[in-house]
Amino acid sequence: MTKRIFLLAFVFIVTGKLCAQERLIDKANSKYEEYSFSPAIDIYKRVLDKGYTSADLLQKLGNSYYFNADYKEAAAIYKSLVDEYSEGLVPEYYFRYAQTLKSLEEYELSDTLMAKFIEMTSGSVEKTVADYMEDIEKNSGRYDIESFQYNSVYSEFAPSFYKEGLIFSSDRDTGNLAKYRHTWNSKDFLDLYKINADSISQSNVIKLNSDINSRLHESTSAATKDGETVYFTRNNIIEGKYVKDGEGFIRLKIFRAVMENGAWAYVEDLPFNSDSYSVAHPTLSLDEKTLFFASDMPGTIGASDIFKVAINKDGTFGAPENLGNSINTASRETFPFVTSEEILYFSSDGHFGLGGLDVFATKILRNKFTEPILNVGRPVNSKEDDFTFIFNEENRRGYFASNREEGMGEDDIYGFLETKPLVFECLQQVTGTVRDKISNQVLIGATVMIIDENNEEVSSTLTDSKGDYFLTLDCNKGNFVRASTDGYVPSEEYLNQSDGKNRIMDFYLERETVTAGFGDDLAKLLQLSTIYFDLNKFDIRFDAEIEIQKVIAAMDKFPSLKIKVNSHTDSRGNAAYNLWLSQKRAQSTIDYMISKGISPNRLDREGYGETKLINECADGISCTNAKHQLNRRSEFIILE
Repeated sequence: MTKRIFLLAFVFIVTGKLCAQERLIDKANSKYEEYSFSPAIDIYKRVLDKGYTSADLLQKLGNSYYFNADYKEAAAIYKSLVDEYSEGLVPEYYFRYAQTLKSLEEYELSDTLMAKFIEMTSGSVEKTVADYMEDIEKNSGRYDIESFQYNSVYSEFAPSFYKEGLIFSSDRDTGNLAKYRHTWNSKDFLDLYKINADSISQSNVIKLNSDINSRLHESTSAATKDGETVYFTRNNIIEGKYVKDGEGFIRLKIFRAVMENGAWAYVEDLPFNSDSYSVAHPTLSLDEKTLFFASDMPGTIGASDIFKVAINKDGTFGAPENLGNSINTASRETFPFVTSEEILYFSSDGHFGLGGLDVFATKILRNKFTEPILNVGRPVNSKEDDFTFIFNEENRRGYFASNREEGMGEDDIYGFLETKPLVFECLQQVTGTVRDKISNQVLIGATVMIIDENNEEVSSTLTDSKGDYFLTLDCNKGNFVRASTDGYVPSEEYLNQSDGKNRIMDFYLERETVTAGFGDDLAKLLQLSTIYFDLNKFDIRFDAEIEIQKVIAAMDKFPSLKIKVNSHTDSRGNAAYNLWLSQKRAQSTIDYMISKGISPNRLDREGYGETKLINECADGISCTNAKHQLNRRSEFIILE
């Protein structure tokens, strides 16, 4: 406050100096908006060193360091930002500050800031930072890291499988003039290189031809299994000239090239690219019918999201789809890779990690993704940026890139052997009702249990007063769900591995024995609801069909069963008419059963009209509709 009052007192004296600083800040902002972080840093520092500061300046300077992976400098700037301008500060800066502190191994303060971030974004801290770190440790220790002999003192990253070897990206070609250096980090532009599996020296590193490599950036590629088609990332360039968007900077696009006569040809940018946003870092699904990529296109949740798009048989593309907020966060999700077992690996600084970009994994089941998203743990992940993870599940070997301190260059590629698979927790809720198959009555106190594929009971429960049950099972495995109760034949259903979506599974149990004899009313044994007919009509209503189907089920179960359908009316109306109507209703009932496959020689029928009332509601007696209804009944009398 004192500093601000002092500046106000000398506002007229320092106006010229302020204007000069404003011009510098405008220049820095222009570089920042162009993603030219390196010159932006230089200008912001000059302004800051002269004692001029603001929340916006600190945010952009901190971000410039952050996106250049200079976490030590970023942490110092974010500290000033949080200390001086915490009021109204958006959550992402607490997150980035916490991430930089992890990279500096200042875990206690990082945990405090991360808890603040969780509270600001979700409203409550349901899972603590310690919980997340415990989860990471559970997945750690599963990889043996190996050196990559083709690293140099420059940057190598973005390995991708190509036939029996690899394609990767590097800025090792130092022949570029300074004017062709990228102002993001003042390094040479990136090109794509190829090595074969049997390469034994740096001389076997081959730079791809000029149809692929241009004077701007090329990186992150994905090839089809036959090696005849490759997708790759490049700066927006048309006919050899780079293209800037309306704000003055060059976006990224995905290009596709096809092999012809041993050389790459027909290089084309994909139709969902744009001059106004970036599309980058392609990878293919196992069947090569889906392309995954990263972008900041409209609909993006954070700084960059992962999308997918269908590749049609004719080589055209569907509409890009955002993978949603179970994958994407308010920060960066990028560098996707899909394995043969349909596990999506990607890098993120938006999910909880060890610092910078970490590698995460999620399982694809039925085009959906399991939760929670798993951090693959140490030693693949570190306090620095870890990214462009690829993995061959046949030999359990893969590669990734990192800017960790022990590397040879800015970024280095590392090989690894997976010694223990990543285990995804998958819990599925199974609910339903257990009923009598014939009567449809709920069965209270029936046992429902989960049985694994080794016929071992995993868990069980009893149905409640409504015949309902609720169980949770591990959907990473196949399970049997079995329902049983005294006097009934047990029933079970197999559930294969699934995506964890909740299932409703009802059981209809058959009775072990049915005690009935000549003259018994099957309607009472089956506890049928009243079979209704519309007034003065004899066609079978839908609700009547449901009840008659139960009788049909019993006759299917017991092939020797023969029945007689008796139909009755109430006393209202003419007696002769009631007799005729009851006979028509009885006939309609057996006609319906015959249409459903019951043999006519197993059926008989008779209509009694109002001759066999079961209460006092005869002619001349005043009765309620409910009492009259009791007389309008159908009976299914057992003949044999």
